[in-house]
Amino acid sequence: MPGSVFVELKFWLLVLFSLVAPVALVWACLTVRAVSRHTVLSIGLALVAIAGFDFYLLQALASAALKTPSRADDALFDSEITVGLYVLPALLAGIGINVVSHVLIEHLTDAQRRSARTGQPAAPRG
Repeated sequence: MPGSVFVELKFWLLVLFSLVAPVALVWACLTVRAVSRHTVLSIGLALVAIAGFDFYLLQALASAALKTPSRADDALFDSEITVGLYVLPALLAGIGINVVSHVLIEHLTDAQRRSARTGQPAAPRG
């Protein structure tokens, strides 16, 4: 077992999925001019999935930090600072849920408009 969780793959995955991937997704959203609903829905679901994976990694690293002799990882993963680490996955999940909700509301609003124009209820696809 390594002397610190900072050298483990799980820690670097946490950095990747907590910082790099969300920033890349948000940057892509801010720079694109046109995007389909399916793409926006996929981005929202990806943010929720990333948040869940971050939560898992934080739990795994907290338990691994207790087993290592290093005090640096204990200070980060077994202290009050840990609460701050959980804010980012909560934020990502909240934004992802908001994006998914926006796509669903827009889709239903468009379906209502189409239904009102034709005078008939919209038939389900399938």
